[in-house]
Amino acid sequence: MAVINLDALVVQLIVSILVIAPVLWIAGRLLAGKEKAKGTDAIWIVVLGVVISDVFHYFFGSGIIASIILLIILLGLIKHFFDTGWLKAFAIAIVAVIFFVIVAIIIALIFGLALAAFFI
Repeated sequence: MAVINLDALVVQLIVSILVIAPVLWIAGRLLAGKEKAKGTDAIWIVVLGVVISDVFHYFFGSGIIASIILLIILLGLIKHFFDTGWLKAFAIAIVAVIFFVIVAIIIALIFGLALAAFFI
């Protein structure tokens, strides 16, 4: 059985709050409205999602069935905190992933250019 590393959990929480919560908040505001999608709600979704995911993986491993159950749990968190239905929660998750990929590409390009300029 794996051991939960609390140092890694804290680092994962901080990075997830800084990177994923703003993207989730923007996606929620676009699809659920600014009255329902608050910044603190996005932070709670990320914090609970990370903790539940780590505990779930600790007890059940990381198979396909566990991943599907975690997806349903995460969609339930989005549904609860952003006060939406299941379909809108799924749409928010998809839009958040698309935004995250765009942000990751931009950060990679900026970092890559900065790294290239460093070695020139």
